[in-house]
Amino acid sequence: MVKADRQPRITYDRQQVEVQFFREQLDENVHIKMMSIPGGTFLMGSPESELERLDREGPQHEVSVPPFFMGKYPVTQTQWRIVAATFPQVNRKLNPDPSHFKGSDRPVEQVNWYEAVEFCDRLAAYTERPYRLPSEAEWEYACRAGTTTPFHFGETITTELANYRGTDLEFDGQTYSGAYGEGPHGEYREGTTPVGQFAIANEFGLCDIHGNVYEWCQDQYHERYDEGVVPCDGSAWENREEGETRILRGGSWYVNPRGCCSAYRFRFDPGVRGNYFGFRVACAAPRT
Repeated sequence: MVKADRQPRITYDRQQVEVQFFREQLDENVHIKMMSIPGGTFLMGSPESELERLDREGPQHEVSVPPFFMGKYPVTQTQWRIVAATFPQVNRKLNPDPSHFKGSDRPVEQVNWYEAVEFCDRLAAYTERPYRLPSEAEWEYACRAGTTTPFHFGETITTELANYRGTDLEFDGQTYSGAYGEGPHGEYREGTTPVGQFAIANEFGLCDIHGNVYEWCQDQYHERYDEGVVPCDGSAWENREEGETRILRGGSWYVNPRGCCSAYRFRFDPGVRGNYFGFRVACAAPRT
């Protein structure tokens, strides 16, 4: 519980750290910047003391994640267009221009889980590298980047740091606050923003990890992290028939700050598109 006489702690003026990455060229001018995520062990989920915690975020459990690479930003509309229009089809066709909020550097949206997987499959075939969606555990580990607070910034968040609904939302008789904890209310931009507009990277070099668009993960949804139910090696949980709901992480421009917390879990049918559904790609690190 945050004490009333305490200012919320937001840490974002960090000393720059060296982060390894490589550029995956899609054509002569466009690439995807893939950040090196070091392996490690972390507590996945939120502690029972976390503000506005939901039961599906627990119980906390230890997960060991092998090293991998992850896109610095969500996939942009320019990156999507090149892969959708010029890379050979693997399993399904892709609309080169599906997004509602147009902009070459804005994240692609209005893509469902199957289409995000197709993008990864095409990229893997083209590069001969194992591109895929991140597992839910990989996503949270990469988002936290060693932190244990609700956001990688700290205990709260502001719309100066991320794109989310900073105004109160009245829905179904309930009020969802545009502020988190003792943090301030802020803007509601009513749409996506270009990736990198909020140039506050976490310690792994990832940007836009809170807000802008929800990001599809590989995993099918499971209600809780009960012992024996979820893998503790960083891999995706896929134990049900095709068509079951899939996980999205990170919050979006449309939702209040609670939905942007590192541990917050959202789910949707894999065939549904939304103008706040996007994704970023992951790739296994080479074995040495």
